[in-house]
This record gives sequence, C-alpha cells and structure tokens, in this order.
Amino acid sequence: MSSGHEHNGGHHGDHGPRTLPASLAAPEILSAWRTRALIVFAVATVLSVFFAFTHEGKNHILRAYLLGYMICFTFAGGGLVLLMLQYVSGGKWGLLLRRPLEAMTRTIWLVGLMFVPIIFLWKHLYQWAAFPTAGAVAEALERHAVTLEQAMTLNAKRAMLNPTAVIIQTAIVFGILWLFQYLLNKWSLERDADPARGTEPSYDRWRIKFENLSGPGILIYVILLTVGAIDWIKSLDITWYSSIWGLQFLVAQGYAVLALGILTVILLSRFEPMKTMLRATEQHDLGKLAFAFVMLNIYLCFAEFLIIWSGNIPDEIPWYLNRIHGGWWVVCSADFICHWLIPFCLLLSRDLKRNKQKMIWLTCFMIFARCLDMFWLIEPNFPDSAGNLHIAGNIGMLAYITVPVAVLSFWAAYYMTQLQARPLISVNDPHVEEMLEPEHAH
Repeated sequence: MSSGHEHNGGHHGDHGPRTLPASLAAPEILSAWRTRALIVFAVATVLSVFFAFTHEGKNHILRAYLLGYMICFTFAGGGLVLLMLQYVSGGKWGLLLRRPLEAMTRTIWLVGLMFVPIIFLWKHLYQWAAFPTAGAVAEALERHAVTLEQAMTLNAKRAMLNPTAVIIQTAIVFGILWLFQYLLNKWSLERDADPARGTEPSYDRWRIKFENLSGPGILIYVILLTVGAIDWIKSLDITWYSSIWGLQFLVAQGYAVLALGILTVILLSRFEPMKTMLRATEQHDLGKLAFAFVMLNIYLCFAEFLIIWSGNIPDEIPWYLNRIHGGWWVVCSADFICHWLIPFCLLLSRDLKRNKQKMIWLTCFMIFARCLDMFWLIEPNFPDSAGNLHIAGNIGMLAYITVPVAVLSFWAAYYMTQLQARPLISVNDPHVEEMLEPEHAH
C-alpha cells in the first residue's frame, strides 16, 4: 500500500525539475478497464432480467434504471459544470482533472439517449404522465387512484409537468449542455494546437475565451439542472415542494464528480504521463476540494430538513416521514453515515488525502454513498414502499443493485473510451511548468 510520505517528491526526488513525458497519450490499460466494465455490464444485465419475473420486479427495474440514469447524468452534467468552474476559478487542480472532466462531458449525448426508455414507461413512474389531463385526474380521483391533494397539484402544475412539456424541457436541457461541451472540447484541442502556445498572449487569449463562455454557462447550467431535477426526480412526488432542490443536486454532483475525477487521476498515476504530473500537493488540494463539497452537501441537506421539520407543515413533512418510518430509518441512518459522516471524518486527515491507496477506497465509497442517497430519494415516493421498506418477500427490490451497476458500467466503458481518445495533459497551460517543479512540501 502506498504511504503518504512516498508521494512527496515521488520517484523523481527533489533534485531538479522533472521532464514532461514524450507521450501524453492515455495508457493502454484503459482498454483492459473498458473490457472489464463491459463484462460487468453483461453480467449485471443478465441478473437484472431475472428480477423482471419476480413480484413487482418490473417496477423496481424501472425505478432502479432511473437511479442509474441520474447517476450517469450526475457525472456527465456535473463534469461539465465543474469544468466550467475550473475555467472561471483557475488553479493547478484543474490541469489534472481537465481531461477526465472533458471525457465526462462527451458522454452527455449518451445520457440523453438513456432517457428514451423512461419516456416509453414513465406512466409507471410519474402521476403527471399517468393522468395527463384534467379528465384523467378527475377519473383517478373518483376511483381513489390519487388523493385530493395530488389531484389539485396535478392540475396546478400541468403547464410544466405534462408529457409533451417534459420531453421538450429535457430536449432543451441536453441540447444546450451538448452545445457547451462541444465548444469547450473543441477549444481545448485548438488551444493545444495554437502556434503561439507557451506564450503569455496565448495563455491570456484562451483564458479569456473560456471564461467568457463558462461564466454565463454556470448560471445557465444551474437553471437547466433545476428544471431537470424537478422533472425527473422531484415530480415523483407531485405534492413535494423544495426551493433549493436544484442547488442540492448541483452540490451533490460536485461531490460525486470530484470522487470520480480523483479516482481516475490516481488510478492513471500508476502510468505515464499522469505518473509524472500528479504530486502530493495537487492530490492534497483535490482532497480538500472534495472535503468542501462534502461540508456544503451536509449543510444544504440538513438545513432543508431542519426548516421543514421545525415548520411541521402537513404539505411538506410527509416527504420525510415516508423516509424515516419502518425500515427506511435504517436506510436513512446508513445514508447519513455513508454520505456525510464517513467522508467528512476521513477527509479531515491530511495524511489520508495524500495517500493514493486510501483515496482510491474513499472515492469509490463516496460514489457508492451517492447511489445510496439516490435510492433514498427515489424509492419512498411509491405507495408500496413509502414509510414501509420491506425486502423480505420482495426480492425484486434487489434490482436496485444490479440495474444501476449495469447502467453505470456501460457508461463507464464509454467514459474510458473518451478518456483514451485524447492526450491526458493539456500542454498549453501555464501550470504545466509549475507542476513539473520539484516538490518540497512535507
């Protein structure tokens, strides 16, 4: 196992500046990792098919697919906003994460296609899809398929939450995100091919160009994310209201994307060129940034809970009651421990943030914790699970393990394909020379 001390100066020592490797191409090991991901996808898919023949199995498979889709969107969309944030804020940390983040953004079109199966089956997920008109809502109310509150809310929110509107909104979200990623990826290659690269005028010209797009782009992304989060997740409970829902998802995306980005960089640091570029200082900085997102995630989620719980308003409190009654209290506690407590406590350690092997385990755990949190957000919205988590006799719920694994492994295979398509280091960046300097911090 690697220790924190052996990273200070790495294998190059402190005797002089290091040299940028002759080849900046991604290592061939990515092909092997992609093959393994596809094998996992195939196995998980076969296991998922089995659950389709169990009690409520098809419904659980669909809900589990929504979970996998949302985690993939977290990586693709979150990678885009974190890339834009790096261009606006600057810093050496962005040089290491830039290619992994760009590879994440180039999966946006694939994540958009992943939404298509949901469109064909969303009558089993959303009440606004099952009862799209006032007449359908009235009929559902008569046969007690919806409550009076749900019926009134369905009618009130129909302008935004109806099948046609959601398809249009989703198309707009992915269309704009694809445009942003296309420009950022295109300009990234053009910057490295700039004949004047390595000069101050070239640095400044490209910095200003990226900042001018990324600044407004972050604001636009927050608006689009809020729309998407409402359409895809919040509207699972048509009566639920939250004024910071989009911001919560934004911070959670940063949490998960940083975990995946750090994991990618550390795994690739076993090979050139990342082996030369990753120093303990930059790894420590990435760990501190992940710690900041963990704290912000805790603050936003707990603040919302505290305000709603203390207000005790009948229209709001049932959302939490459905997630703490019955067996859900175990999941809620596990979510708190895994999603917040463990990452917070471990990332307090300076030595852990500098230890590659421990950071690999922690970032994998953080991705798992994000999936657990998404399960806690999705499943209690449905009458057969709200306030009463019962796995015994309901084996189909195990699809929440196999289906997300299948979806995420398929996405990961394409992510690694994109990661392998470009050099891992952007050379026309003023931080390159700085990161090649010997490291003296201990």
